[in-house]
Amino acid sequence: MTRHFATYGAGNIDKFINDMQKYSIGMDEWLHRMGSVHETEENYPPYNLLKETEIRFRLEVALAGFKEKDISVYTENNKLFVEGKKGETTEGDYVHRGLAKRDFTRVWTIADDVVIDDVTYEDGILTVILERVIPDHQKKKIYM
Repeated sequence: MTRHFATYGAGNIDKFINDMQKYSIGMDEWLHRMGSVHETEENYPPYNLLKETEIRFRLEVALAGFKEKDISVYTENNKLFVEGKKGETTEGDYVHRGLAKRDFTRVWTIADDVVIDDVTYEDGILTVILERVIPDHQKKKIYM
């Protein structure tokens, strides 16, 4: 008997959801998270997400014009939040205002096993280091 494993793509996402519901137990929360991936409606502020290793990621968010005290980074319910609340700025007679001066909230869905390892803010770039925690029972063990 030959078994064929289904492959899924954008064209058959409905089949994927249906198969997940039929052949899984306890995956409802995972499906809910997949459905709420795009909670941030704007593309502001711009960001990069780099995969440094198989377990380490670096998120870089461009926050020109923000001070460190104006920025909040926190996690809650498998979400990573980056918020900016613009502090008082000197008003003037701008000829051109190209730097955004608005509050924002960016949200990313993160897996249960991903934690924030470090957060830094330097030269207008917020850097968040995320790391996947591998449980001891899943780590490589050498017996001989």
